[in-house]
Amino acid sequence: MNADLKSMTRKDLEKLRKDVDAALKSVESRELKMAHDAAAKAAADFGYSLSDLADMAGSKKRGGSGPKSVSAPKYRNPADATQTWTGKGRQPEWYKSEMANGTDPSTLEI
Repeated sequence: MNADLKSMTRKDLEKLRKDVDAALKSVESRELKMAHDAAAKAAADFGYSLSDLADMAGSKKRGGSGPKSVSAPKYRNPADATQTWTGKGRQPEWYKSEMANGTDPSTLEI
């Protein structure tokens, strides 16, 4: 089907858009069913069902159950108040430097 879009009216173009959207939904639905059937067959070839695979995937979540939360800063650089550290993870250079100079960590607490 070759449509000359430049010669079509607005009404014709809107009908064409509607027809194309309907066709795309139909194709998507058909392809989704084909993918499901192929996945079910592949699982069955190994003696499993799709629900067995879904259960397995759900039980092997890595890490926590959601995004990591940001910790509040615990220490502040006395030379530059914009530099802070939560006390977790790698120590910043300014903190290491203060510790090397014998500074008590409690004096850097916020």
